[in-house]
Amino acid sequence: MRGHLPPRFFGLAVSAGPSSMRREGSVGRFAARREEFAAKRGPERNRAMVRFEIEARADAEATELLVNGKAYRIAGGDPEHYAAFYAELNRDFGVRDPYRSEQWFPKSPDPRWKPLITNNIHPRILAGYGDPAVLQTGESYVLVATSNDAPDAFPILTSVDLEHWDPAGFVFPEGEAPAWTLAGVRVGDFWAPEMARVGEEYWLTYTARDKDRVLSIGLAKAKQPTGPWTDIGKPLLSGAMIDAHLFVDEVGPVLFWKKDSNSLWPRPLARLLRERPELIERLVDSEQDRTTAAWAAAIQPWAETRRPMERFFLMQPLIRTAIDSWDKVRAVLRASGCPADMLDALQTPIFAQSLHANGTEFAGKRVQVLANDMDWEGHLIEGPWVTKQQGRYWLFYAGNDFTSPAYGIGVAVSDDVFGPYEKMAEPLLQSTTVWLAPGHASVAPGLDGEPQLFFHAFHPETGGYNVFRALLTAKLKFTRDDVSLA
Repeated sequence: MRGHLPPRFFGLAVSAGPSSMRREGSVGRFAARREEFAAKRGPERNRAMVRFEIEARADAEATELLVNGKAYRIAGGDPEHYAAFYAELNRDFGVRDPYRSEQWFPKSPDPRWKPLITNNIHPRILAGYGDPAVLQTGESYVLVATSNDAPDAFPILTSVDLEHWDPAGFVFPEGEAPAWTLAGVRVGDFWAPEMARVGEEYWLTYTARDKDRVLSIGLAKAKQPTGPWTDIGKPLLSGAMIDAHLFVDEVGPVLFWKKDSNSLWPRPLARLLRERPELIERLVDSEQDRTTAAWAAAIQPWAETRRPMERFFLMQPLIRTAIDSWDKVRAVLRASGCPADMLDALQTPIFAQSLHANGTEFAGKRVQVLANDMDWEGHLIEGPWVTKQQGRYWLFYAGNDFTSPAYGIGVAVSDDVFGPYEKMAEPLLQSTTVWLAPGHASVAPGLDGEPQLFFHAFHPETGGYNVFRALLTAKLKFTRDDVSLA
């Protein structure tokens, strides 16, 4: 299985300057180092910023760590394993726990939000209904959703009343994923499918990892929305590209997508802090945030050896810390002579470009239509969906970290499908006391023909990769200059 490493040790240290990485192959040596560091642990904990010496080794899917002489075991590579580990690390060293909600002020429940699917309705749908894309097809509706690393990619469900949903198979059942993709538990990632009618057939765009683990966008075709689906046999886009949306009207098919820059900066930033630890005190102010940055710098070499989602889990404390001081972090990095590619990655652009009628080639010019530039959006925007209402183009998108209560849905509007788009001043949807992190919306006509928003959200006190996301809906009201919930 990809991501499995033979047992080995990495010795990592962050103190007054850049540190080296050591490889050791003895469990006895590992235990001895624990005793060696134990005497130092007490004084270190009381400093303004904890300094870390770390050793790590893989034990099948588990990770064994010595952190300043204290032993930890991350029992596996899933979110619940890292949640347990970060609770201990927070208790012992004060490192930020990314699985505990930061201070936030949820809105009161909104009765206009209507839950549609709030629990699992099929044993092979393993992560709920995240990134829901709803398409009206004649007298019925079709839903496709993210499946992450489940054996069956992209559940398909149908409904005639938007109340009762029936499973109708999968876009790529187990063993039938496109040959160019990585598939399998803890190996693949299948995200954000969207379906559109193009001429006499249906096209489905989606995100998957290629054989080099690079996030890419694919496209499949079918005569019916429930399949069978035939992939075009290659990525439509590659190079950390995700969240494709296919908009079709008289201008023909137009593809919108996100460059996943937010997946590119955390480990380079942690590496930079290893090389230039003096930046830590300039980037963040609190003792906890500085300790968290030092932790990320120390664990970064080990993170480089892990599968993509574990890299994300290992960088989550740094991501949350950076988001909380995002404007300052960006300003300090720009003033510090950081590499241009790291600075570019601090912004996540959304692009648009026309597709050729064959669905395998692009036509016309690629245009950047949006980027994260509002406070509530934090370090990213994603999940674009365009609908034409009142003669204008309305682009719905999600902003901030999808695991955080700060995640929400924003809207921008334009007179042309390629922009320029003007964002609404405030997000349309944000977390409430009942539903957390609403995001990645789609729009379809409701039973009354009026536009309706479909989106996912977490149950309270939950959130994260492979955690169940419910399907909700709300009616929309458009004027020439505004959109609101009806």
